[in-house]
Amino acid sequence: MLTISEKGIQMPASPIRKLTPYADKAKAEGKKVYHLNIGQPDIATPEGMLNAIKNIDFNVWAYTASEGTLSYRTKLTEYYNKLGYNISPEDILVTVGGSEAITIAMQTCINEGDEVIIPEPFYANYNGFACMSNVVVKPILSYIENGFALPPIAEFEKLITPKTKAILICSPNNPTGYLYSRAEMEALKVLCVKYDLFLMADEAYREFCYDGREFVSPMHLSGLDEHVVLLDTVSKRYSACGARLGCIITKNKAVIQAALKFAQTRLSPGMVEQIAGTAAVDTPDSYFEAVNKEYTLRRDTLVKRLNNIDGVFCPNPGGAFYIVAKLPIDDSDKFCQWILEHFNHEGATVMMAPATGFYSTKGSGKNEVRMAYVLNTEALNRAMDCLEHALKQYPGRTLA
Repeated sequence: MLTISEKGIQMPASPIRKLTPYADKAKAEGKKVYHLNIGQPDIATPEGMLNAIKNIDFNVWAYTASEGTLSYRTKLTEYYNKLGYNISPEDILVTVGGSEAITIAMQTCINEGDEVIIPEPFYANYNGFACMSNVVVKPILSYIENGFALPPIAEFEKLITPKTKAILICSPNNPTGYLYSRAEMEALKVLCVKYDLFLMADEAYREFCYDGREFVSPMHLSGLDEHVVLLDTVSKRYSACGARLGCIITKNKAVIQAALKFAQTRLSPGMVEQIAGTAAVDTPDSYFEAVNKEYTLRRDTLVKRLNNIDGVFCPNPGGAFYIVAKLPIDDSDKFCQWILEHFNHEGATVMMAPATGFYSTKGSGKNEVRMAYVLNTEALNRAMDCLEHALKQYPGRTLA
């Protein structure tokens, strides 16, 4: 009898996409579905990026270098050095999306069976990347009550064993929107130096920091060059999720050389994407200023609406475009399916992501959901109208 692999069985399904069949069925039944489940912005991609694609002029759609074209990597150094990262093109490996960057980084820096500590809740696909790489995730809980702040360093130290090889962070955070402070980043630096650990930093949401708050990268910290492995993508920065273009950045030469060998096995990142990515670096600051203003308005709208619903609590995030909210429900997986299958308000319903999929610790997130405020404020308000009515009707509602 034919069987699939153990890894195929163990590979976790995406909590962000697993309810798609129920959303599709709801739409087929004529319901309007407000998609707050996935970080697909409705913001326009920069015009310069799109024009670069429209004006492409080549006769052969050829392979590029496995590490990415020199022209793109050179252009990227302009962007990163403007941020104070002080890197060269040789410190960059271009990847097929941020997802490949994370997977290659795990396979490069962590042996099979060794461990990476990740504050949770965390981006759900980290579990999948770890499964693919045979890496063990050691979660460390952060809590909604204090806005998902970084857990105390003493709690990290309790998890460190001879098998611990790295700490992986995401700031601003997906799914919580939490933005790490300089003090928190300095504390992580001390820990990584003390125990000789890699500090992997997912900076997909770097541009989205609100209320004038400071963004601090591990690249801004002195004495950490050999430890930092930065993971990035154009998906969110330029509202170009379909471009599938990311990168690994590190000043650790051994890491970049080993990562290149993994990159060579998939041959190369796309030529067209890199042409577009090169043009994207010249996107004017005014674009980001307008986007930041729009997301701040959406965040304020969503957080206010949520906290005005009886029994709901939602901390105010400092960045990204996600929130995790605690609802008066028995089970977020059941609720997120129920609201698609069995509920509508004026012909509409809401698709959310159960927060359980963003935790590795069993039982966590059972009464929490993640929402992405990637819709305009009118749509967000209508979605919250749906949620407020749904919570009153849901059979598994719990007492506030």
